[in-house]
Amino acid sequence: MTAVLEAIFGNAFWSAVVKTVVVFAILMVNTLFLVWFERRVVAFMQNRIGPNRAGPMGLLQTLADGIKLFFKEQITPRKVELGMYLAAPVAAMIPAFLIFMVIPFGEPITIGNTVVTLQGADLNVGLLFILAMSSLAVYSIVLAGWASGSKYPLLGGVRATAQMISYEAAMGLALVPVVLFASIQIADGSVGVGTMSLSRLVELQQGSFRGFIPGWFVFWLLPSFIIFMIAAVAETNRAPFDLVEAESEIVGGYHTEYSGIRFAFFFLAEYINMFNVSAIAVTVFLGGWLGPDFGLPSGIAWAMPIMWFLLKTYALLFIFVWLRATLPRMRYDQLMTLGWKRLIPAGLAWLILFTLVQAFRSFGAPWS
Repeated sequence: MTAVLEAIFGNAFWSAVVKTVVVFAILMVNTLFLVWFERRVVAFMQNRIGPNRAGPMGLLQTLADGIKLFFKEQITPRKVELGMYLAAPVAAMIPAFLIFMVIPFGEPITIGNTVVTLQGADLNVGLLFILAMSSLAVYSIVLAGWASGSKYPLLGGVRATAQMISYEAAMGLALVPVVLFASIQIADGSVGVGTMSLSRLVELQQGSFRGFIPGWFVFWLLPSFIIFMIAAVAETNRAPFDLVEAESEIVGGYHTEYSGIRFAFFFLAEYINMFNVSAIAVTVFLGGWLGPDFGLPSGIAWAMPIMWFLLKTYALLFIFVWLRATLPRMRYDQLMTLGWKRLIPAGLAWLILFTLVQAFRSFGAPWS
């Protein structure tokens, strides 16, 4: 078995194929579990029962819903722009899958003489790739709203454009100090080159400060982490920032005219993006898969980093669910005010302050 795995992962083509299939399977199964997780947590917080019929503790309820959507009749309105209308759900799924391809979800493992990274692709510009893919996601929403030939989906698409552009800027500003801090860590001789590579960022967070504080970037870049998480909630159109699909104002927003498997694609993309932004925050700020191994035998020790990665990610996903269960939806003017007048100025101020502090640290005072 080891020889077969070594032959597969030793070949670049088959290694890429296997990793792509594994990432696809992880995201699909995780989405099924995440929807169940959200329903159960919200039900607990609001003193309701939640799914409890299909399967043990209702675990198969999401699978039943997916099967229902797959076989449900797909209705196509008369006035749609058919090509764009059909392309929009697919365009929503592709960036969601590609983002997770560059996120390391476990420690590299050795099979024979071959080192296998638990990551779809280790890009040296991983952070830039993530920002590029997340900015492409808005096109699917705009296309869906415009191509539906209805005013309510169009309004939802226009809202999505303004909202995602606003909070994309804040998210990008939150990640710039990470790159600067990683560059300084490398200058101190910690790891090597490739400061925008997500695997390198995880490596730089190894060790501890004075023996008891983990070397996670969140302890040094807490304002960046807070800004990133607020922007991530808005980027994924989650409550209290879900103005894109506000039922009381614009019915279902950009996907009002979609049904069946086409609607399921949008649904999947939203939950995959929730998982993606949480995984990015874990990788960049919370040490990624780093954690104690408890001295487990080598045969199962490889699973501990994956477990730590999932535990941290679901801790952040719990915050997403908590916000949905407790906070009311914001008004649209409040949403834009928070993005343009609060988060972006705060991100710029923190970036300037951080840059000045690191410049003094690296080069000393200019008058000395």
